[in-house]
Amino acid sequence: MLKKGTLIKGKCTSYSNEGEGVIHLNKEVIFVKGLIVGEEADILINYNRVGINYGSIKKIHKISKDRIQPKCKVATACGGCSFQSLSYPKQLEYKTNKVKDAFKYISKLDVKVNDCIGMDEPYYYRNKIQTPVKKINKKIVSGFYKVKSHNIVPIDECVIEDKRSNKIINSIKKIMADFKIEPYDEDRRYGIIRHVLIRTSLHFNEIMVVLVTNCDSFPSRNNFINIIKKENPEITTIVQNINKRDTNVILGEQERILFGKGYIVDSLCGIKFHISSKSFFQINPIQTEKLYRYIATKLDLKKSDALLDAYSGVGTIGMSLANKVKEVISVEIERSAVKDAIRNAKENNIKNIKFICDDASRYINELKELDVLVMDPPRKGSTPEFLKAVNYLQPKNIIYVSCDPNTLARDINYLKDKYIIKVVQPFDMFPMTYHIETVVHLVRR
Repeated sequence: MLKKGTLIKGKCTSYSNEGEGVIHLNKEVIFVKGLIVGEEADILINYNRVGINYGSIKKIHKISKDRIQPKCKVATACGGCSFQSLSYPKQLEYKTNKVKDAFKYISKLDVKVNDCIGMDEPYYYRNKIQTPVKKINKKIVSGFYKVKSHNIVPIDECVIEDKRSNKIINSIKKIMADFKIEPYDEDRRYGIIRHVLIRTSLHFNEIMVVLVTNCDSFPSRNNFINIIKKENPEITTIVQNINKRDTNVILGEQERILFGKGYIVDSLCGIKFHISSKSFFQINPIQTEKLYRYIATKLDLKKSDALLDAYSGVGTIGMSLANKVKEVISVEIERSAVKDAIRNAKENNIKNIKFICDDASRYINELKELDVLVMDPPRKGSTPEFLKAVNYLQPKNIIYVSCDPNTLARDINYLKDKYIIKVVQPFDMFPMTYHIETVVHLVRR
């Protein structure tokens, strides 16, 4: 391993799974955030982990034609975005190749992967921001954590967050200072406001602000809220979430509504959804609608079909397909998500959908037959028990939605003997980052 503080010169030949540039020097491997394939640079070694050296750029000697000027002023320091310096077409190319490589090396399959579907405007797309607030040099700041650390990089404008959120966060910091409301210091375990969470609606003029506090109440709270409302009239609801625990978990269990109805409304494919502070809802609604419509075009659904929506969250995919089938069974283990799903189905008058709060692997093993399966498991993928049951039931069509190409390719190995891969379609749900969403359509052999 190279010593911390060593300065080396190398050429970037590829990207890591998390979007860092990769340099091979003799027998050493160096990962460098922000380095682009083809570039030659002086690199400072910062630390080592699991046989890999991690470095930072000191000077670039050969600059790639694909390098662009980042919109974000702290792109190299913040841990949020990997690709602020890489042109957007090259980001999409990287993500397409990432999915191809997963199938090639994990599934051992040479499948056709369609070009990644990107955004027309790949900035300011996130409808949810949750940022810690701290005091640094007597100034209240908010931002995101530096790479591989718990140190905040102060940010006044995040270029992937909704512009309205940026404006509101800056306003709240100023009002906190005016009211002498201290941000929480996790080392001293002292202070009031730990995080600010903001959720925005794409299709309706509704914005939620959640103040995560270290206490039940605090001085001048009502006046504080009134000033926030006055200076930010676009806010439609304010919620206080109370988290007194010594934890990295952002939200606590107890909440109180300080203003408005305590939730906002947004829609996907014409279906309205109530979104509370803890609701799971896709953070890029523009791309999500593209993805859901794509799924609907690939599935040859019949009015006689029974569809299982597994790992369903708040039931968004199942509800978007309910008008095309006889019945949808939506299975989700998180109780709060199921409660939200039931309410949303009632609000939209969708009557042919049933919500089950259960482990998907356990539930599918109780079924006797199944026509169509839509599965959207978490990043860790599905389970052997679930996939074994799929092979036994043999639904005629499967849509697998994945946020991790590696676990996707691993799971497809369980299904490839019984199913033909018809389509592999990546979607860029997270521009400027290394993350990628993929839809795979499988048809029974």
